Amino acid sequence: MASDRVYRAIVRVVAGVFRLQGYRFDVQGAEHLPATGAAVLAANHNSLLDFTLVGRAARPRGRLVRFMAKRSLFGRGPVGWGMRRMGHIPVDRTSGAVAYRRARRWLERGDVVGVFPEATISRSWLVKPLRRGAAALALETGVPIVPVVTWGGHRILTVDGHRSLRRRIPVTIRVGEPLTAAPGEGVEELTARLHRSLMALLDAAMDAYPDTPRDDADRWWLPHDRGGTAPDPETAHALDVAAVARIGDSLE
Repeated sequence: MASDRVYRAIVRVVAGVFRLQGYRFDVQGAEHLPATGAAVLAANHNSLLDFTLVGRAARPRGRLVRFMAKRSLFGRGPVGWGMRRMGHIPVDRTSGAVAYRRARRWLERGDVVGVFPEATISRSWLVKPLRRGAAALALETGVPIVPVVTWGGHRILTVDGHRSLRRRIPVTIRVGEPLTAAPGEGVEELTARLHRSLMALLDAAMDAYPDTPRDDADRWWLPHDRGGTAPDPETAHALDVAAVARIGDSLE
Protein backbone atom coordinates (compact mmCIF):
# COMPACT_ATOMS: atom_id res chain seq x y z
CA MET A 1 0.00 0.00 0.00
CA ALA A 2 1.30 3.44 -0.93
CA SER A 3 2.27 5.73 1.92
CA ASP A 4 2.88 9.43 1.43
CA ARG A 5 4.61 9.49 4.82
CA VAL A 6 7.17 6.94 3.61
CA TYR A 7 7.51 8.81 0.31
CA ARG A 8 8.28 12.10 2.05
CA ALA A 9 10.75 10.41 4.41
CA ILE A 10 12.64 8.89 1.48
CA VAL A 11 12.67 12.28 -0.26
CA ARG A 12 14.27 13.82 2.84
CA VAL A 13 16.94 11.11 2.99
CA VAL A 14 17.83 11.55 -0.69
CA ALA A 15 17.89 15.33 -0.32
CA GLY A 16 20.29 14.94 2.60
CA VAL A 17 22.65 12.82 0.51
CA PHE A 18 22.55 15.39 -2.26
CA ARG A 19 23.36 18.16 0.23
CA LEU A 20 26.34 16.20 1.56
CA GLN A 21 27.60 15.89 -2.00
CA GLY A 22 27.04 19.59 -2.56
CA TYR A 23 25.27 19.13 -5.90
CA ARG A 24 24.40 22.51 -7.39
CA PHE A 25 20.76 22.39 -8.49
CA ASP A 26 19.32 24.94 -10.87
CA VAL A 27 15.57 24.35 -11.18
CA GLN A 28 13.51 26.66 -13.36
CA GLY A 29 9.89 26.50 -14.49
CA ALA A 30 8.53 24.53 -11.52
CA GLU A 31 5.52 26.85 -11.52
CA HIS A 32 4.34 25.11 -14.69
CA LEU A 33 3.45 22.00 -12.70
CA PRO A 34 -0.10 22.40 -11.31
CA ALA A 35 -0.20 22.78 -7.53
CA THR A 36 -3.38 20.69 -7.47
CA GLY A 37 -5.04 18.29 -9.84
CA ALA A 38 -3.78 15.59 -12.12
CA ALA A 39 -0.97 15.88 -14.67
CA VAL A 40 1.37 13.66 -16.65
CA LEU A 41 5.00 14.62 -16.04
CA ALA A 42 7.00 13.52 -19.12
CA ALA A 43 10.79 13.63 -18.80
CA ASN A 44 13.94 12.87 -20.74
CA HIS A 45 16.05 9.99 -19.49
CA ASN A 46 19.85 10.11 -19.34
CA SER A 47 20.79 8.99 -15.83
CA LEU A 48 20.00 6.40 -13.18
CA LEU A 49 19.05 9.25 -10.84
CA ASP A 50 16.28 10.66 -13.00
CA PHE A 51 13.48 9.58 -10.65
CA THR A 52 14.96 11.68 -7.86
CA LEU A 53 15.91 14.59 -10.11
CA VAL A 54 12.52 14.87 -11.81
CA GLY A 55 10.83 14.44 -8.46
CA ARG A 56 12.90 17.35 -7.15
CA ALA A 57 11.32 19.58 -9.80
CA ALA A 58 7.92 18.83 -8.25
CA ARG A 59 8.98 19.67 -4.69
CA PRO A 60 8.38 23.45 -4.92
CA ARG A 61 4.75 22.67 -5.78
CA GLY A 62 4.39 20.14 -2.97
CA ARG A 63 3.61 17.29 -5.38
CA LEU A 64 4.56 13.64 -5.10
CA VAL A 65 5.09 11.97 -8.47
CA ARG A 66 4.03 8.36 -9.07
CA PHE A 67 6.56 7.15 -11.61
CA MET A 68 6.05 4.39 -14.13
CA ALA A 69 9.16 2.22 -13.83
CA LYS A 70 10.51 -1.18 -14.86
CA ARG A 71 9.11 -4.09 -12.88
CA SER A 72 12.66 -5.23 -12.05
CA LEU A 73 12.99 -2.28 -9.66
CA PHE A 74 10.11 -3.61 -7.55
CA GLY A 75 11.82 -6.82 -6.45
CA ARG A 76 12.89 -7.81 -2.98
CA GLY A 77 15.15 -5.58 -0.94
CA PRO A 78 15.01 -1.96 0.19
CA VAL A 79 14.69 -0.48 -3.31
CA GLY A 80 11.69 -2.63 -4.19
CA TRP A 81 10.09 -1.95 -0.81
CA GLY A 82 10.55 1.79 -1.28
CA MET A 83 9.18 1.75 -4.82
CA ARG A 84 6.04 -0.04 -3.68
CA ARG A 85 5.49 2.13 -0.61
CA MET A 86 5.89 5.32 -2.64
CA GLY A 87 3.15 4.20 -5.00
CA HIS A 88 5.25 3.95 -8.12
CA ILE A 89 3.87 1.88 -10.98
CA PRO A 90 5.63 -1.30 -12.15
CA VAL A 91 5.76 -1.70 -15.92
CA ASP A 92 6.08 -5.08 -17.59
CA ARG A 93 7.55 -4.33 -21.03
CA THR A 94 5.78 -7.35 -22.54
CA SER A 95 2.35 -6.28 -21.29
CA GLY A 96 1.93 -2.63 -20.40
CA ALA A 97 -1.87 -2.62 -20.09
CA VAL A 98 -1.88 -3.25 -16.34
CA ALA A 99 0.57 -0.41 -15.69
CA TYR A 100 -1.44 1.87 -17.97
CA ARG A 101 -4.62 1.20 -15.96
CA ARG A 102 -2.81 1.85 -12.67
CA ALA A 103 -1.43 5.13 -13.99
CA ARG A 104 -4.90 6.13 -15.16
CA ARG A 105 -6.31 5.44 -11.69
CA TRP A 106 -3.69 7.70 -10.09
CA LEU A 107 -4.62 10.45 -12.56
CA GLU A 108 -8.31 9.99 -11.86
CA ARG A 109 -7.50 10.54 -8.17
CA GLY A 110 -5.87 13.88 -9.04
CA ASP A 111 -2.24 12.76 -8.70
CA VAL A 112 0.82 13.40 -10.86
CA VAL A 113 2.13 10.46 -12.89
CA GLY A 114 5.74 10.52 -14.10
CA VAL A 115 6.65 8.94 -17.43
CA PHE A 116 9.96 8.53 -19.26
CA PRO A 117 8.60 8.24 -22.81
CA GLU A 118 12.03 7.36 -24.25
CA ALA A 119 11.65 4.12 -22.22
CA THR A 120 15.42 3.60 -21.79
CA ILE A 121 18.38 5.86 -21.11
CA SER A 122 19.62 7.81 -24.12
CA ARG A 123 23.28 7.04 -24.72
CA SER A 124 23.54 10.00 -27.10
CA TRP A 125 22.25 12.22 -24.22
CA LEU A 126 19.78 13.66 -26.75
CA VAL A 127 16.03 13.01 -26.78
CA LYS A 128 15.23 9.71 -28.45
CA PRO A 129 11.99 8.93 -30.31
CA LEU A 130 9.14 8.79 -27.82
CA ARG A 131 6.66 6.09 -27.04
CA ARG A 132 3.02 7.16 -27.09
CA GLY A 133 1.95 6.24 -23.55
CA ALA A 134 2.27 9.73 -22.04
CA ALA A 135 0.15 11.29 -24.77
CA ALA A 136 -2.39 8.46 -24.62
CA LEU A 137 -2.82 8.90 -20.86
CA ALA A 138 -3.22 12.66 -21.21
CA LEU A 139 -5.76 12.36 -24.01
CA GLU A 140 -7.84 9.69 -22.30
CA THR A 141 -8.01 11.45 -18.94
CA GLY A 142 -8.05 15.05 -20.20
CA VAL A 143 -5.05 16.14 -18.12
CA PRO A 144 -2.07 18.23 -19.27
CA ILE A 145 1.37 16.89 -20.08
CA VAL A 146 4.14 18.80 -18.32
CA PRO A 147 7.52 18.33 -20.07
CA VAL A 148 10.67 18.34 -17.95
CA VAL A 149 14.33 17.75 -18.69
CA THR A 150 17.36 17.17 -16.50
CA TRP A 151 20.97 17.69 -17.47
CA GLY A 152 24.05 16.79 -15.43
CA GLY A 153 22.73 13.77 -13.56
CA HIS A 154 24.42 11.48 -16.07
CA ARG A 155 27.77 12.80 -14.86
CA ILE A 156 26.94 11.33 -11.42
CA LEU A 157 25.48 7.93 -12.34
CA THR A 158 24.40 6.44 -15.64
CA VAL A 159 24.83 3.38 -17.85
CA ASP A 160 28.03 1.85 -19.21
CA GLY A 161 29.93 2.31 -15.95
CA HIS A 162 29.82 6.10 -15.87
CA ARG A 163 29.74 7.22 -12.23
CA SER A 164 31.42 9.87 -10.13
CA LEU A 165 31.75 10.70 -6.44
CA ARG A 166 32.90 14.23 -7.21
CA ARG A 167 31.26 16.89 -5.11
CA ARG A 168 29.45 19.99 -6.38
CA ILE A 169 28.47 18.61 -9.78
CA PRO A 170 25.83 20.95 -11.22
CA VAL A 171 22.42 19.59 -12.20
CA THR A 172 20.14 21.70 -14.36
CA ILE A 173 16.38 21.04 -14.45
CA ARG A 174 13.91 22.78 -16.74
CA VAL A 175 10.13 22.42 -16.57
CA GLY A 176 8.18 23.50 -19.64
CA GLU A 177 4.71 24.89 -20.12
CA PRO A 178 1.93 22.30 -19.94
CA LEU A 179 0.76 20.79 -23.21
CA THR A 180 -2.97 20.27 -23.63
CA ALA A 181 -4.48 18.45 -26.55
CA ALA A 182 -5.85 20.69 -29.28
CA PRO A 183 -9.31 19.88 -30.68
CA GLY A 184 -9.02 16.83 -32.89
CA GLU A 185 -5.38 16.22 -31.96
CA GLY A 186 -4.43 12.56 -31.78
CA VAL A 187 -1.81 10.59 -29.92
CA GLU A 188 0.78 10.82 -32.70
CA GLU A 189 0.46 14.59 -33.03
CA LEU A 190 0.60 15.20 -29.28
CA THR A 191 3.62 12.89 -28.96
CA ALA A 192 5.40 14.82 -31.73
CA ARG A 193 4.65 18.09 -29.95
CA LEU A 194 5.99 16.67 -26.69
CA HIS A 195 9.17 15.58 -28.46
CA ARG A 196 9.73 19.10 -29.82
CA SER A 197 9.16 20.60 -26.38
CA LEU A 198 11.63 18.23 -24.71
CA MET A 199 14.28 18.95 -27.35
CA ALA A 200 13.88 22.70 -26.88
CA LEU A 201 14.07 22.39 -23.10
CA LEU A 202 17.16 20.19 -23.33
CA ASP A 203 18.89 22.70 -25.60
CA ALA A 204 18.09 25.44 -23.07
CA ALA A 205 19.38 23.32 -20.19
CA MET A 206 22.64 22.55 -22.00
CA ASP A 207 23.08 26.22 -22.95
CA ALA A 208 22.69 27.24 -19.30
CA TYR A 209 24.92 24.50 -17.86
CA PRO A 210 27.84 26.08 -15.96
CA ASP A 211 30.48 23.33 -16.38
CA THR A 212 32.65 22.36 -19.33
CA PRO A 213 34.80 19.23 -19.78
CA ARG A 214 38.12 19.32 -17.92
CA ASP A 215 40.00 17.65 -20.78
CA ASP A 216 39.41 15.50 -23.86
CA ALA A 217 38.83 12.40 -21.75
CA ASP A 218 36.02 14.25 -19.96
CA ARG A 219 34.08 15.03 -23.12
CA TRP A 220 32.05 11.82 -22.88
CA TRP A 221 29.10 13.59 -21.23
CA LEU A 222 28.55 16.03 -24.11
CA PRO A 223 26.49 15.13 -27.22
CA HIS A 224 28.28 14.63 -30.50
CA ASP A 225 26.91 17.89 -31.93
CA ARG A 226 28.25 19.92 -28.98
CA GLY A 227 31.84 18.81 -29.24
CA GLY A 228 31.43 15.73 -27.09
CA THR A 229 32.38 12.12 -27.66
CA ALA A 230 28.91 10.66 -27.01
CA PRO A 231 27.66 8.56 -29.92
CA ASP A 232 25.35 10.07 -32.50
CA PRO A 233 21.70 8.94 -32.19
CA GLU A 234 21.98 6.19 -34.81
CA THR A 235 25.06 4.67 -33.17
CA ALA A 236 23.50 5.09 -29.73
CA HIS A 237 20.44 3.14 -30.88
CA ALA A 238 22.65 0.26 -32.01
CA LEU A 239 24.36 0.30 -28.60
CA ASP A 240 20.95 0.25 -26.88
CA VAL A 241 19.90 -2.81 -28.86
CA ALA A 242 23.18 -4.59 -28.09
CA ALA A 243 22.92 -3.80 -24.37
CA VAL A 244 19.38 -5.11 -24.09
CA ALA A 245 20.38 -8.29 -25.94
CA ARG A 246 23.37 -8.74 -23.65
CA ILE A 247 22.03 -7.93 -20.18
CA GLY A 248 18.42 -6.90 -20.60
CA ASP A 249 17.23 -3.44 -19.55
CA SER A 250 17.26 -3.98 -15.80
CA LEU A 251 19.67 -1.10 -15.26
CA GLU A 252 18.12 1.33 -17.69
